Amino acid sequence: MRYFIELSYNGEKYHGWQNQPNAISVQEVIEKALSTVLRKDVSILGAGRTDAGVHAKQMFAHVDVEEEINRTELVFKLNSFLPQDIAIQDIHAVKEDAHARFDAIGRTYEYWIVTEKNPFHNQSAHLVYKDLDVDLMNEAAKELFNYEDFKCFSKTHTDVKTYFCTIETVCWEQRNELLVFTIRADRFLRNMVRAIVGTLLEVGLGKLSIAGFKQIIESRNRNNAGTSVPGKALYLTAVTYPAETFKTHG
Repeated sequence: MRYFIELSYNGEKYHGWQNQPNAISVQEVIEKALSTVLRKDVSILGAGRTDAGVHAKQMFAHVDVEEEINRTELVFKLNSFLPQDIAIQDIHAVKEDAHARFDAIGRTYEYWIVTEKNPFHNQSAHLVYKDLDVDLMNEAAKELFNYEDFKCFSKTHTDVKTYFCTIETVCWEQRNELLVFTIRADRFLRNMVRAIVGTLLEVGLGKLSIAGFKQIIESRNRNNAGTSVPGKALYLTAVTYPAETFKTHG
């Protein structure tokens, strides 16, 4: 039987989601906890591959087991074994061929920025000392709706078949002391959100015009885009699936 594990994590101490040969990953820690609780070697497959330091408020991973499990009991046991920076929210029964990565139809990310020193966001937001023109950044961000090929924002030398993504939501908004960038798309390229934010910050700082922003996208050249902002302020906030992916809870 296949189940989706719904979870969240603070990525500060981890070298990303995916297992690494010489560094600790979120996937590795969860697999060890699952294997301990279920008393057999268990592997999981996540909805995506967050980079080192990146957080997830909602992530899904699928796991296969031989027999039906008590979902409530397993959530409790897993949370007892897992460290404080990883939490299991729920375990969902899904169709046998459901795939945590390939069946996802939408992913939403947030990027947090503070514009003055804040001890409560030292490790959770990116500090930009200078004033930003948020209206201009929003105007530039809307240009993303007019494109599908985002090779210019992709990490180079990645093994992908296409650089096409459909962006559905994008905006900058002030939430108290945080300036939050939200973006939703059907899929994302490696490093894409951090590169987009870095480039839009150049617009907000007056270093790049909207016309220049469009030229960068059309160039399909990563060297033309802005510097990727740090991973510590990036959050995967939602992963969505078709309703028929899930079996109704009994």
